[in-house]
Amino acid sequence: MLPGAPWLLAHKSMLVVNQPRKISLYGNDYVIWKDINGEIYALPNACPHMGAMLSEGWCEVESNATSTVVCPFHALKFDGLGCTVLPDSRKKTLPQLKPLELIIEGDFIWSYGGYEPKIAIPGVLNEIANTHYFIGHIADRSVETDLLTMLLNMHDYNHQNGTHRDLFRITEVQFHKFIDDGYHSQAFYDMPTVPYSFIEKLRKPDLFLLPETIKAHLENYFPSLVIFYGEMPLGKAAQCHFFVPETENRTRTYILLFGQAKHPVFKVFGKTYLNFGKVVVDQDTDILGKIYPNTLQKIKLNNEVGMDWVRRNFENFPNVVSPNLSKSII
Repeated sequence: MLPGAPWLLAHKSMLVVNQPRKISLYGNDYVIWKDINGEIYALPNACPHMGAMLSEGWCEVESNATSTVVCPFHALKFDGLGCTVLPDSRKKTLPQLKPLELIIEGDFIWSYGGYEPKIAIPGVLNEIANTHYFIGHIADRSVETDLLTMLLNMHDYNHQNGTHRDLFRITEVQFHKFIDDGYHSQAFYDMPTVPYSFIEKLRKPDLFLLPETIKAHLENYFPSLVIFYGEMPLGKAAQCHFFVPETENRTRTYILLFGQAKHPVFKVFGKTYLNFGKVVVDQDTDILGKIYPNTLQKIKLNNEVGMDWVRRNFENFPNVVSPNLSKSII
């Protein structure tokens, strides 16, 4: 599960004020919550009294506007440091739970899960947040698959006209370039589609937003982030896919979407673009449930360079080694 890599646990918008939520990382469960000031807290999810899930409890606002998480079993309140006040006592205890170390950058909530950092947090999200407006989040789910299988699927550029044929009607993948820069890479390819008829579009107006050729520019930050840059007549979008290893055999994924509007009407279609992202995750999740994971690969397709990049970095983590996989197809 690559201990020492940074994982984006959430965007602040994904947390409801004073509502506890369970998150998992490296096989451990935590409760995370946000107070009215936007401060974020995370503790181990098991109450140290009798093991009740704190995420099933509630939050209470304190006099200084911070909040505590309350155990649903015996109503013990824990502050962000893991301290509580026992019944018939007015004195706060020493920390009973060790907080999960969080790194907050703007609205982005990162964590190394308690391990020594081996890879720096990519700064690209801060750059995107400074140049784009935030559209929203979608498709937050846990998938019963290991991290490596998930990453191989996301970097398999040949699966677009199979896995994503429904709705997008992709007919082929025209691969152009892959740029390998260690834990950072970029891929460029085009995906012609079978156009929808005018009648089909009238019946479902969202289809007017789909281009006849999808031009893909992917920017990848191993191991946790894939950014799809899309350009439409009305604006640009940066669709950020995240991956978090919850357990050895369960990986969480979700999407944050950012936009740049060339025309004010672009913002009207924000929800539609989010739903397109949800379709992508739905289709990837579906196909991952239809794969025999231990099948020996006897056939290698062209342009599996992204998968080779994942395998190399996974096998050699935390070291970056040759070869350089950069390639161009004319």
